[in-house]
Amino acid sequence: MVDQKIWFVTGASRGIGRAIAESALGAGDKVAILARGADVEGLADELGENCMACRADVSDAEAVNAAVAAVVANWGTIDVVVNNAGLHRGGRIGRIALDDWDSVLDVNLRGAVNVIRAADPHLGAGSAVINVGAVVGFRGFPGDSAYAASKAGLAGLTRALSVEFAARGITVNLVIPGLVLTEMTGGLSEKALEAMRKTIPLGRYGEPGEIAQVVEWVARSRYMTGAFVPVDGGLLSSFGVPG
Repeated sequence: MVDQKIWFVTGASRGIGRAIAESALGAGDKVAILARGADVEGLADELGENCMACRADVSDAEAVNAAVAAVVANWGTIDVVVNNAGLHRGGRIGRIALDDWDSVLDVNLRGAVNVIRAADPHLGAGSAVINVGAVVGFRGFPGDSAYAASKAGLAGLTRALSVEFAARGITVNLVIPGLVLTEMTGGLSEKALEAMRKTIPLGRYGEPGEIAQVVEWVARSRYMTGAFVPVDGGLLSSFGVPG
């Protein structure tokens, strides 16, 4: 395939990350999936010969460097970086443990920095960096200060790097999922989920595949950079927050 791309997707063992990997593979691309705790090797075998497993914690810069080096050694380059790995630890600001606060920032924000720094030497004209944000980074919820701060930081990182990388022909964009039913949202009560659903103009939760569809389009778009792309059923717009 002439336009075959090499993807590096973090947090790819389940949910949105897995859907992104499956979407790219379905388009004929090659995908390196990175995860820390799951049977990532078994998942790569399941997804097929164009899928490569990388076991690492994104907050560990040395492990990320080794994973990126392995992908480049195997496939020669990286064309698309998707920073999807995420950690959620909730709690009111006076109650959340500082260790939990640090862990959220280490994975969600520092982890993205580690991946981009490792991939940077291998990116060139036509490459894409896609950061996966969250509605909470723009419209806060009580008890979500750590997660909100990490995702808001990811938005700022996206804008800064879109300018920094533009001269090299590399795009950097932020895709913002709304309420998507994944393992991360599985800890919410039915009452909380229903209350949140009622705030969504389209009146339903999102599906991981719907986020993946947009990520794939963004990866192939060449004249969009520094953009915030909500895939949220209209949630941010309903609060007057622009994308």
